[in-house]
Amino acid sequence: MSYTAQAAGLAVQNFLSAATGIALAVALIRGFARKRAGTIGNFWVDLTRITLYVLLPLSFVIALALVWQGVPQNFSPYVQATTLEGAQQTIAQGPAASQIAIKMLGTNGGGFFNANSAHPYENPTALSNLIEMLAIFVLGAALTNTFGRMVGSERQGWAILGTMLILFVAGIAVAYWAEAQGNPALAALGVDPSAGNMEGKEVRFGIALSVLFATITTAASCGAVNAMHDSFMPLGGMIPLLNMQLGEVIIGGVGAGLYGMLLFVILAVFIAGLMVGRTPEYLGKKIEAREVKLTMLAILCLPLMMLGFTAIAVVIPAGTASIQDAGPHGFSEVLYAFTSAAANNGSAFGGLSGNTPFYNLTLALGMFVGRFFVIVPMLAIAGSLARKTTLHASQGTFPTDGPLFMGLLTGVVLIVGGLTFFPALALGPVVEHLSMTAGLTF
Repeated sequence: MSYTAQAAGLAVQNFLSAATGIALAVALIRGFARKRAGTIGNFWVDLTRITLYVLLPLSFVIALALVWQGVPQNFSPYVQATTLEGAQQTIAQGPAASQIAIKMLGTNGGGFFNANSAHPYENPTALSNLIEMLAIFVLGAALTNTFGRMVGSERQGWAILGTMLILFVAGIAVAYWAEAQGNPALAALGVDPSAGNMEGKEVRFGIALSVLFATITTAASCGAVNAMHDSFMPLGGMIPLLNMQLGEVIIGGVGAGLYGMLLFVILAVFIAGLMVGRTPEYLGKKIEAREVKLTMLAILCLPLMMLGFTAIAVVIPAGTASIQDAGPHGFSEVLYAFTSAAANNGSAFGGLSGNTPFYNLTLALGMFVGRFFVIVPMLAIAGSLARKTTLHASQGTFPTDGPLFMGLLTGVVLIVGGLTFFPALALGPVVEHLSMTAGLTF
C-alpha cells in the first residue's frame, strides 16, 4: 500500500477501533456505577477524549522508542541493495514506527511488513520486542483499575485483573513446556532436542520470547506475531487458539477484553446465586433474567461462528481445497482461521490459503458477527443496569473482590470454554499431539 494509505487510512482506523473498544468498556462500567440513570454516556465525546488524551500521546512516545531501536519512520523510496552473493534485494522503507505503535497499543496487529513483528525493521531488538509486548497489554490491564475506580472499589478491578493473570500464566506455562520439548520425530533422527522447537522462530528471540509474544497477542485481540504459529508444537499452538476461543478475556483487546470478562462476571454471579438460592447481584445491581439472556447471546455468538463455519469448511470442496496439511493439523488450520476472525484477532496458521471467495466471505461474516453481535447485547445490558437502583451489601451478599470469587470466575471461563470447544480441540491439537508422541506424521 502507499505511504498515504498507511498513514491517513489504516492508522486512522487503528486509532478509531481502539478508541471504540475503550468507549464501549466505559459505557458498560457506567451501567454498574450509575443509579437510575437514563444514559450510559456520549459515544462521540468518549471517542474524542480517548483518542486525544490517551492513544495519541502514548503512540507518540512508543513510536519514538521504536525509532530509537531502529524502526524506520520516513517517506523515502525503497532501497536497492546488493547482497554478499551479488543478488539484488529490495529493502522497504516508510512510516513504519508510527503505524506499529498504534497497531500494538490499540491491539490491531496489522503489520507494516509482511513478516509482521518477526521482520527486523518492525521489531529489530530484544528491547523493541519488550516494548511491543508491553504496548499490547498496557491499556487492557489499566482498564481493570479504571473499572475499580469508577465503581468505587479498586479491589473489584484487582480481582478481575488477578483472574486474567491466572489464566495468562497458565497458558504461558503450557505453551513453553510444549515448545521447549522439541519434536520427538526430529530427536529420533539424531537432532539435539535441547534447543526445543525452533522451527518458524526468529533466532534473536528464541523459544521463550516467541511463546510469550504468541500468548500475549492472542490473549489480547492483537494478532501481531514474531513467530509462525503454524510451526508451533500441537499443544503449543493450542494455547493461542484457546486464548481466542475463550473470548480474548485474558487482558484482551483494548476495552473488549474488559467488557468480555464482565460478561463472564455476570454469568459467574448468576451461577453463584443459583447455588445458594439467592437472587444474584453484582456491585449492588440485581442480575435478572434479562441480563443473563443478553449475556448468553453475547457469549454464544462466538462459538457459533468459530465452530459453525469450521464444520462447513471441512466438508465442502471450497473449504477443503485450501487446506495445506493433512490430518488433525489441517483441521487446526481451518479452526484457527475462523477462531481468529470471529475473535477479531488476525493471527493465522499460515498453512491455510484463505484468499478464496469462500474464505473471504465466511471470514468476513465471522468478523462482523464476532464484533457487533457481542457489542449490541453488551450495550443493552449496560443500559438495563444503569436504570436500576443500587442495593446495600448485607451478610448474604457474595463478596466479589476476593480469592473465592477469582476462583469461581476462573472456573466459569474455563468450563464454558472447555465444554464449548474441547471436542474441536480434541480433533485438532490433542489428536495431533498424541499422534506425534506415537511417531505418526501426516
